[in-house]
Amino acid sequence: MATTSWAFLGNSAVEAAQPSQFLLGIDVLARGGFRELRGKRIGLLTHPAGVNRAGQSTIHVLKQAPEVRLVALFGPEHGIYGDEKANVPVDDKIDARTGLPVFSLYGKFRRPTPEMLARIDTMVIDLQDIGSRSYTYVSCMRYVIEECFKAGKEVIVLDRPNPLGGLKVDGPPLEEKWMSYVGAFQVPYVHGLTIGELANMALKKPGVLKIPDAVRRRGRLKIISMQGWRRSMMWTQTGLKWIPTSPAIPDLSAVLGYPMTGLGAQLGSFSHGYGTHLPFRLIQFTGTPPETISKALTSRGIRGLSFPVIPFEVKGKLRRATYAQVTNWNALRPTELSLHMMALACEWSSQNPFATASSSRQGLFNKHVGDERVLNFLIEKGSALPVRTLLADWENYCRQFAAQSRAYHLY
Repeated sequence: MATTSWAFLGNSAVEAAQPSQFLLGIDVLARGGFRELRGKRIGLLTHPAGVNRAGQSTIHVLKQAPEVRLVALFGPEHGIYGDEKANVPVDDKIDARTGLPVFSLYGKFRRPTPEMLARIDTMVIDLQDIGSRSYTYVSCMRYVIEECFKAGKEVIVLDRPNPLGGLKVDGPPLEEKWMSYVGAFQVPYVHGLTIGELANMALKKPGVLKIPDAVRRRGRLKIISMQGWRRSMMWTQTGLKWIPTSPAIPDLSAVLGYPMTGLGAQLGSFSHGYGTHLPFRLIQFTGTPPETISKALTSRGIRGLSFPVIPFEVKGKLRRATYAQVTNWNALRPTELSLHMMALACEWSSQNPFATASSSRQGLFNKHVGDERVLNFLIEKGSALPVRTLLADWENYCRQFAAQSRAYHLY
């Protein structure tokens, strides 16, 4: 199922890019002889998915380039090699492979300090995003850009594809009061931008960077665009192999499932397959047969999805669960499923799980969802959550955002 779950994208596909036609930002940088980095002390913020089209780590590429003086590494959540657990602080260390200092930006500090930045002239950022707002790598990028601009340091972002393409825009807005490390950009939950385009928006749109506007205008940011990427392209059309961006996103099935079920399992007794081989695709509710879940979700007429019951294995035991199967990508509104999961959680729970949650858990819910009305409606109306009203409002917002965000498009 993990493979076929992405196969539907071929229905409206453009031809897959040939390796010789498609270049990532790191490939474009290398093809140009690293001229943007010459004569500078370079810091690199990256992780395991930061690789060139041949699968070589950007760390290795820059370390081996005679034109480049790489002096420090910076790691986001999960660390530079992706072997750190989620939500667990990461310590600074010396990288055994390169001998370079590694400064953790997911430990004691979420932002590079002046002492860290004093070592470098230019910060290179090569992070693979998944196209959903609450994934923390774009937050890390924004914080790094802010601190580099304040310190007078140059930033170079090596662009990479949005694996969901550049056309799908969906989901709730993020209210400013709920901005956090799981929501550092006020964009729809599925935003349709590459990480380079988010950086471009941060540079050009006042208020995105939380620094004085005069500092933003003085900031030096260069984006190394891809070659051969088009907005209509999904990941499968780039010719690239997917490298897990974090332990919970091992494959493209999880990339697609993340915006569909992630919000729906924030509170209540729903789970979404985390810890199985199908994370964010298996829908379960404590004490409820999968057939009941499938029937309930099917009856709600959710566009672009079906809900077969499938077997899966956990720790050697065979079990069954409802699977979120995409049947029509063009019709799909990824975040819609989560709203129905929230309503059903109220219907199937002895107490309203949103009303009885602690204030800290309610706050975390709002930080992820972004639209405070959802929680307020759930507390007030429970299973009568006005899904259609929310979806209509979100669609209007997303249309406006899609039009306005063209000013930051690079492709």
